[in-house]
Amino acid sequence: MAKRSAPEVNAGSMADIAFLLLIFFLVTTTIETDTGLNRKLPPIEESDEDVIIKQKNIFTVLINGKDQLLVEDELMDLKDLRKAAVEFLDNGGGTGEDGCDYCKGKRDPKSSDNPDKAIISLKNERETTYKTYISVQNELVAAYNELRNRRAQELYGISFLQMQANYDDVNWVGSKDKLKEKIEKIKLEYPQKLSEVQQK
Repeated sequence: MAKRSAPEVNAGSMADIAFLLLIFFLVTTTIETDTGLNRKLPPIEESDEDVIIKQKNIFTVLINGKDQLLVEDELMDLKDLRKAAVEFLDNGGGTGEDGCDYCKGKRDPKSSDNPDKAIISLKNERETTYKTYISVQNELVAAYNELRNRRAQELYGISFLQMQANYDDVNWVGSKDKLKEKIEKIKLEYPQKLSEVQQK
């Protein structure tokens, strides 16, 4: 009697099934990605000379682990931070070369000389929540924007934000070169100097 050959298993559709399972897992699986803020850091400048910064030109903002705000060694609410930063940046307390003829501040000699010399130092502890840190940072950047908007209105009759929007708009009719010069002039008068450090 002849031996019967064992029937072969049809594996032709196995590749299709594996392919469908692979697609299923690719579609249904979510891959975690880290999100954060894009920050453009200033270029590294190699300089042998030490930069001397007067203490009165540094505006210190500290956020502790309990999300409390300490500004210039005094407790402050977040809603008051922008106004305090504007007053510091626009103080214009310098004289001579350090003077500021366009500043509208109190000209207190114990506060910042001019916006070019003024630095805002933002420090936070590890326990500080991300939400509070971002809120504080937004208020500080808004202080710079407020001053730039005011200066642009004085010089050109248009806000700084509108000038930037026009520069980015490809359909805007006008000289982009002249507009860029105006934007750079405002940025030079109110340069954003924000130093950020996380304490241990």
